[in-house]
Amino acid sequence: MIQQFIELGQGYGDVYELCELIQTNKVRFHEAFIFTSTKNEQTFCSLAVAFQPVGESKFMPIYICREGIPYSAEKTTKRITLFTDALASIDKKATTLEVKHSSIFSETNQFYQYLIGILRMSRYIPPMQ
Repeated sequence: MIQQFIELGQGYGDVYELCELIQTNKVRFHEAFIFTSTKNEQTFCSLAVAFQPVGESKFMPIYICREGIPYSAEKTTKRITLFTDALASIDKKATTLEVKHSSIFSETNQFYQYLIGILRMSRYIPPMQ
């Protein structure tokens, strides 16, 4: 199974797009994630959704809005609320994981490989076959 992150962006419009993907692909839904990370003593989050492969494909897309949302466990932002409401509408919840901030990696692709490793080891996504 090949998993790949597909980055949407960091703005409100991107979160709306992610929510629309959840609605229109609810039969393919696999897992949703809120990745939290800290940079310069500020916590940010990334919102992500993994979908099952289409047909006989071995490709699992994971759509993500990367680190553009300030995060606080005490106060939920509008973008996180939009995301969790979209998940609730299909009777799903997101798994929250604390991860390293992407800025410590020299390339964004390395960050995504790091996340895929965490998700595979924790059995949130299937192993590579």
